[in-house]
Amino acid sequence: MDRVNRLAAQRAVVIFSMSSCCMCHTVTRLFCELGVNPTVVELDEDPRGKEMEKALARLLGRSPVGSTDKVMSLHLSGNLVPLLRNAGALWV
Repeated sequence: MDRVNRLAAQRAVVIFSMSSCCMCHTVTRLFCELGVNPTVVELDEDPRGKEMEKALARLLGRSPVGSTDKVMSLHLSGNLVPLLRNAGALWV
């Protein structure tokens, strides 16, 4: 849990991903195309990935898998960019 909290405190955008997940790749590409430089943590490649996945589930109150729909909904409704600006992930 400490590593998850530390990453979130240090970076405007952190994507917790699985290297083989096409939806994770899609979200990462979206952020990059918007001009965001996200920190990407590949949970399946990190020795502490399972621990971080459990910490994320505790923080979110559910499995972290499936958050792509929320990101895409925010983007399509025009609400993602303002959130990214407020988080300091976008300067323009």
